Amino acid sequence: MEGIIKKLAKTIKSRKGSDHCLNKLKEELGEFEDAIKNNKNKVYETADVIYHLLVTLESAGINFDDILKELKKREGTSGFEEKRNR
Repeated sequence: MEGIIKKLAKTIKSRKGSDHCLNKLKEELGEFEDAIKNNKNKVYETADVIYHLLVTLESAGINFDDILKELKKREGTSGFEEKRNR
């Protein structure tokens, strides 16, 4: 799975996002929420959210490899425990 996301991130990096990345991400999150609540188009809307999150990260200069490293550090730690350790 990591390979697919890295390949997508590379494609996004070559295209760069626009100034409207955050607004588009918010829009897609709303559509994702609706899809989950109504149990329809969940996979489609999830793909949209992931794509627009990656575009937003790229436009903000956030390196996806740094995110993967952070997630690796958190491996085996619950979200509650991780938050307490900050």
